[in-house]
Amino acid sequence: MAAAAIGRACSYGAFRAAWRGFASVPVKGSCCSYSSLAWAFQTRCSISAPWNVMVQQCRQSSFFNTLTADELWKGALAETGVGVKKGRGKRRKKKLRKNLNRGQEIGEGRSGFLWPGLNAPVIQSGRVQAVTQRKKEERERIQSEIVQQRDTWEKRRKIKVKREGGWSGKCWGGVLLDPPDPGPNGETYEDFETRVIEVKNVFCMKAKEGRKKSIRALVAVGNGKGAAGFAMGKAGDRMNALRKAKNKAIRCLHFIETYQNHTIYHDITVKFKSTTIRMKKQNKGYGLHCHRAIITICKLIGIEDMYAKVSGSKNLINITRALFKGLTQQETHQQLANQKSLYVVEFREEQGPLPIVVALPEGNVREDPEPEDEVPDTKLEWSDVKEAQGMKKSPWVNVRRTVW
Repeated sequence: MAAAAIGRACSYGAFRAAWRGFASVPVKGSCCSYSSLAWAFQTRCSISAPWNVMVQQCRQSSFFNTLTADELWKGALAETGVGVKKGRGKRRKKKLRKNLNRGQEIGEGRSGFLWPGLNAPVIQSGRVQAVTQRKKEERERIQSEIVQQRDTWEKRRKIKVKREGGWSGKCWGGVLLDPPDPGPNGETYEDFETRVIEVKNVFCMKAKEGRKKSIRALVAVGNGKGAAGFAMGKAGDRMNALRKAKNKAIRCLHFIETYQNHTIYHDITVKFKSTTIRMKKQNKGYGLHCHRAIITICKLIGIEDMYAKVSGSKNLINITRALFKGLTQQETHQQLANQKSLYVVEFREEQGPLPIVVALPEGNVREDPEPEDEVPDTKLEWSDVKEAQGMKKSPWVNVRRTVW
């Protein structure tokens, strides 16, 4: 009866789509199409009178079929809500996506069925396999292995990786990182040490998303033999920002000359924006009396003895840029001798008032004295002048002490 009714509807051309979103089914020998057969029968069926008709259910309007996995995750994690666009809920713990397919095997279940093509071969020993079921002992063993594997993942996820302490407390400055990733040709950087200088949260205003947060990391690398570099990396999370920064820093290396492998060649005064650094050459065993960021970078370079004072802005990016600017612009004794065509001498404590020649010019020595235009106009620091003349007072001189 149903087949005859369908044939009559097709012959008169009165069969219409009753529901939106279902696939049209062409009928052999006719220009008509059935759109609601899948809804009417809710199953796959075959009609052979008066025409051969194949009907297959196809729901295109389902909630789970129309949305992709990314769109479903965005809804579950509230990544596209109004609160996120306006930068609200910053103190809430961020939810992360989970790999729901992890630990799942297609065809495996508590019943222990073996489905050919899923968890069992289709053909074995030249015969097509049928659906079978595992024995009870084998089912229990497989289920216990799956549970044990999930417990291992949970414990691994809860374990916190201990990192080396930085300059102070929970500060990321001075923290030691792994070496940079290998290069495209397979070169490794195991002899380079990587240190974090700064990790900071930065925000950017977007038209649609509003106040968008990202992480900016400043990282320095060095091998302790004069080769060092620094770079910044920015990403949505901290680890990606650190990885980007260290891989970028290894491609921006500077070679810095050191005097007798322990200090700089001469005193340097350098300025970058509103940050000024005065660096002084020191004797062996003096140590590093500097800003903590400068100490970290000097150890990466291989400088062991130096005094440095930072004045002006204490911005870590400005300090790092000013330090590398000054160290790369310093002149060795030989370069200074060739430039001036004069002997370069040095006064040392052990020699008293007698100078020591440390570099000779490669060409002829100039007999005329150095012109006044070439004499550097060195600005003296008033604090150094007072200290040299014995005028520097203790900061506790004018402090009133309470007598008990």
